[in-house]
Amino acid sequence: MRLSVVISPLDNPYWNLAVENYLVASSDPDECTLYLWQNRRTVVIGRHQNPYSECDVDLLLADGGFLLRRTTGGGAVYHDGGNLNFSFVVPTDAYDVERQFEVLRRAVADYGLSTSLSGRNDVLCEGRKFSGNAFLKGPVHCLHHGTILIAGNMADMQRYLRPKPAKLAKHGVASVQSRVVNLSALAAVSRENIKPRLVEAFEAVYGATAGRRPFEELQRLPEVGRRFEQYSGDTWLTAGWRDFRAERSARFEWGEVELSLQVREGQIVALQLATDALSTDTVEVLEHMLVHADLQHCPALPDNVDRAMAEDILSMIYTRR
Repeated sequence: MRLSVVISPLDNPYWNLAVENYLVASSDPDECTLYLWQNRRTVVIGRHQNPYSECDVDLLLADGGFLLRRTTGGGAVYHDGGNLNFSFVVPTDAYDVERQFEVLRRAVADYGLSTSLSGRNDVLCEGRKFSGNAFLKGPVHCLHHGTILIAGNMADMQRYLRPKPAKLAKHGVASVQSRVVNLSALAAVSRENIKPRLVEAFEAVYGATAGRRPFEELQRLPEVGRRFEQYSGDTWLTAGWRDFRAERSARFEWGEVELSLQVREGQIVALQLATDALSTDTVEVLEHMLVHADLQHCPALPDNVDRAMAEDILSMIYTRR
């Protein structure tokens, strides 16, 4: 397997996401890439989240910030110059979450800090979160990406994000700020000095020397430009969500979900799901199969879904199944 490293010099979230998505879609089948990037004043939401529920969109934009909807599931996070973000773009047959986390563990351990995994996708140091992660599986390459909180502006994070009380209660904390920690508060970590440590750990864990791919060459590709236009457009970011009104909501082991239905003559004619679930495929399958479904008869689930998650969502609509 051939290793590559891409390091973005930009802090524009739409270009950074466009390059990441291109790497997932177009990397050579035997190529494993570590991509390092950073965004300025950006709230990043999961693929199926309602932006107006997760953050103060109007305040964020008024302050010159960015809203970014990523291609993976999971919850909302805040990025600024105090974050470094990483992406592993790995051939599907070599995808190993524990191995990928080992790269992060080794890089942080070089500062004398120990880490632990928590919940679905968080990495902790001294009991507080410094890294949130999300995942996407594809036929040729898989994506594992996350953020490293180094010297983030906690006050801005608190101003923009709107964590739900149930989520905070689940973690036994009073605010999003009390859940997280800047690594620079624990050791002499900076965005620039952790980059070479991540590259060294990547090469050590995968047992090879990584080649470098210039970001600027990728940015000039027409396929990347088209992705930039998509991810920075209103259709991708906010369309259909400003007027969303959750009629039913619930928290399950796999995450939160809010549901809005339009029903006519006993048939579902429109449906919107807002969720921080990691399984984006299951959400998309359910949204498709439930439109035009009969409210009296629960449809059978196909094989290509997370069954426990799908049954939980169906239980919000069909009381008798």
